[in-house]
Amino acid sequence: MNKNIETFIGCDAEYAEADIVLFGAPYDGTTSNKPGARFAGKTIRAESFGLETYSPYLDRDLEDIKVFDGGELELPFGDPVPVLDKIYSYTKKVISGNKLPVMLGGEHLVTLGAVRAMVEKYPDLVIIHFDAHADLRDEYLGQKLSHACVIRRCWEIVGDNRIYSFGIRSGTREEFEWAKEHICSGKYLLEKVESLDSLKEYKMIGKAPVYITIDLDVLDPSVFPATGTPEAGGWQFSTLRGYIKDYCGALNIVGVDLVEYSPPYDSNGVSAATACKILRELLLLLRK
Repeated sequence: MNKNIETFIGCDAEYAEADIVLFGAPYDGTTSNKPGARFAGKTIRAESFGLETYSPYLDRDLEDIKVFDGGELELPFGDPVPVLDKIYSYTKKVISGNKLPVMLGGEHLVTLGAVRAMVEKYPDLVIIHFDAHADLRDEYLGQKLSHACVIRRCWEIVGDNRIYSFGIRSGTREEFEWAKEHICSGKYLLEKVESLDSLKEYKMIGKAPVYITIDLDVLDPSVFPATGTPEAGGWQFSTLRGYIKDYCGALNIVGVDLVEYSPPYDSNGVSAATACKILRELLLLLRK
């Protein structure tokens, strides 16, 4: 394991000494609207040097933790099957070394490869899912391996009531009805964000191992325009940051991914700056 030449700011530890491993999964082969998420990892690394390593929200600093940045995986174009296999293999290697994986997509389908590896080590894995879209279709345009189906495929691995979705405001009627029976979504509120005070039902997670997947289109397009499928009515940055700090901070997090940033649509760089800041907060939240 050799670290990437250009790393995310503050993530320059050697693999052997690191607690956290950052890597990119540059794939957007099933993107149904605006492609380009495969360029996210490289862009986020380059833009990160406009960011401080210190977080005033968490009172923690990237210079005080050990993060190895392995760069981008070499993934084939087209067929998602070998792509997911490579992500699975890399994630398995990371967790076999008792390190925490942090993956940069790529489109949301890449999450499935990581979850397949995570469940082998953590059979009671719980998934926390931030997104604008339900991603619960059984198939999309005849394909079961699609970013529109990724949470449905993850459900097939972890089972009922082990996926908790936040921020969902888009999906088919069938997805919303199916969700009522199989995932813990509380209310799919379309006009306001669930209050942290209303999350008593989610405390049942307890000390179970948790994998967090953040589709950046959970943010409103006015905050984060550069994503493959922007959806009006989304969260502000402060809302997502609050969930990360106040809610996720209390959980036993064993892995994270950040997906669906599409640099070609980031004309002024505001989405890159936002993605970098969210990634910094996530890395600092994972500090052992």
